[in-house]
Amino acid sequence: MTEVVAVAVITILAVISPGADFAMVVRNSYLYGRTTGLLAAAGVAAGVLVHVTYTMLGVGLLIASSTSLFTAIKLVGAAYLVYIGIRTFRTRGDLHLDLESKPELSPLGALRTGFLTNALNPKTTLFVVSTFTQVVGPGTPVAQQLGYGLFMSAAHFGWFGLVALFFSNSRLRTAMLRWQKALNRGIGSVLIGLGVTLGLAR
Repeated sequence: MTEVVAVAVITILAVISPGADFAMVVRNSYLYGRTTGLLAAAGVAAGVLVHVTYTMLGVGLLIASSTSLFTAIKLVGAAYLVYIGIRTFRTRGDLHLDLESKPELSPLGALRTGFLTNALNPKTTLFVVSTFTQVVGPGTPVAQQLGYGLFMSAAHFGWFGLVALFFSNSRLRTAMLRWQKALNRGIGSVLIGLGVTLGLAR
C-alpha cells in the first residue's frame, strides 16, 4: 500500500511541476485551440510510455543481475527527487512562452509534438527511472509495474488535458500561470521530503 501511495504522490507532483511539456501544451492550446491542445496532451502521455517500457526492462535486469548496482541507482534516483525538488522550490520567474509565430499545425503534428516533447525530455526520463527504482523490488509483479506505468501516462494526460482546456480560453491564461507559479514551493518541499525519506528507507 505504501508503494502505491508513493507512486501516486511522486507522479502527481512531477506531472504538475512546470517543464517543457507544460510550455508546449500551453502554447499549442493558446495558439491553435482546444482540440490541438488535447492532442498534444495525448502525445505527452504516449511519450511517457516509452520511458516506462525501457525502465521496466532495465529495472528487472538490474534486480536479477546485481543487487548492489540496483541499490546504487536507487540512491541516485532519490537524489534526483531532492534535486528536482530544490529546483522547483527555488523557481520564482514566470514561465516564458513563444506565442509570436503561428505556423499551421495538423492534428498529427500536434500529437507528434507532444510525443517527442516527452519521449526526448530528460526530466521525464529521470522521473520515471527514479520512481521505478524507488518502489519496484524483487517481489513486485510485472502486472503491478505495468499498472504504475499506465497510471503515470494517464496522470499526464489528465493534467495536460486540463491545461489544454484552461489555455484554450485566453481569459484563463493569466490566472493559470499565476496558480502554477504558486505551487512551486509546495511541490518542491514535498519532493525533497520524499527523496530524503525514500533514500533512507531500506
